[in-house]
Amino acid sequence: MSDVCIVGIGIHKFGRTDGVSGVDQGVYAVRQALADAGVDWPQVQFAYGSSDAAGNPDTMVDRLGLTGVQFINVRNGCAAGGSALFSAQMAIKSGEFDLGLAVGFDKHPRGAFNALPSEYNLPDWYGEVGQMVTTQFFAAKIMRYMHMFGISQETLGRVAEKAFRNAVNAPHAWRRQPVSLAEILEAPLVSDPYTKYMFCSPAEGGVALLLASEKKARELGKPLVRLKAATMRTRPAHSFEVFAPSLDVVGNDSVPRGTASRIASADAFRLAGIGPQDISVAQLQDTEAGAEIMHMAENGFCADGEQEKWLAEGLTEIGGRLPVNTDGGCLACGEPIGASGLRQVYENVVQLRGDGGGRQVPGNPKTAYSHVYGAPGVSAVTILER
Repeated sequence: MSDVCIVGIGIHKFGRTDGVSGVDQGVYAVRQALADAGVDWPQVQFAYGSSDAAGNPDTMVDRLGLTGVQFINVRNGCAAGGSALFSAQMAIKSGEFDLGLAVGFDKHPRGAFNALPSEYNLPDWYGEVGQMVTTQFFAAKIMRYMHMFGISQETLGRVAEKAFRNAVNAPHAWRRQPVSLAEILEAPLVSDPYTKYMFCSPAEGGVALLLASEKKARELGKPLVRLKAATMRTRPAHSFEVFAPSLDVVGNDSVPRGTASRIASADAFRLAGIGPQDISVAQLQDTEAGAEIMHMAENGFCADGEQEKWLAEGLTEIGGRLPVNTDGGCLACGEPIGASGLRQVYENVVQLRGDGGGRQVPGNPKTAYSHVYGAPGVSAVTILER
């Protein structure tokens, strides 16, 4: 079976864009990706599109062209974009298609996400007592993790400081001003231990990725950026996830629990035939600073508790052992749910092409990893190689 390649990428700037709809942003990204690949819309054989709050992606055919293309909408929490990409690569791997699209966009209102208990098979009282507010859940989760593995609030601050510093050189990022560690730590608390700079915000943006079979990619004359693995997994038993109504009692609670991210990551490395030590650059879900910390371990890059040393020694900086969230991640870009996971892959393609400018990872990176996580415990992972 031949590899699936990413032959075109496009992005609409993340943040707030008054007067521009989510679909507008998605169409903009698609047109960029088509131009990048050197193909026209009628050549696209299928599409998977993700959006949570900004309409159905398939409606963009009114703008792109009524070619009768197969276009399927995907809605899967924060992992929607990653799920769209997973579906697209499977369509090409099946041999049915040679050229297809994964696109995601969103346009969220200001404020916290407004998920409803019924959407997650939970009773109304769960929302009435405030547990649908994700800032509270994530704070409780990181407090537990910090206690178990010796992570300090300063380390959380270092994650945010790195994000805003990296975003200075990312034209598509929302917040592109550096913020000092002292300012991050002294900012008002939202949910202890998180200050306001340690959470991402719902946002707007659009991303499109054009995928092709290896044969088609060679015909197009594009440098081969191979999608060596794309996995998507749901949560295992006893995991502690967003909107979990309780924490299961287990016999030994001194060791990490299984998670969707651990399963998706292990499967991706198996499919790619490499290990964490072989990755040159990684984009990890960082809806809040602690998420990046926990996901470093869940994706196999370090042991639980080692993050304190990694951040203090700068190992996740752009010039470090494993650069993480080179464009500022969700903390600096915001999180338009339908587009966020695809933004990570977009950034990895930029890095593998050597087009990162001031945020470019040195040393001619050969492999890139992305990980997205969403409620109520779903995770998608991709591994790229050139």
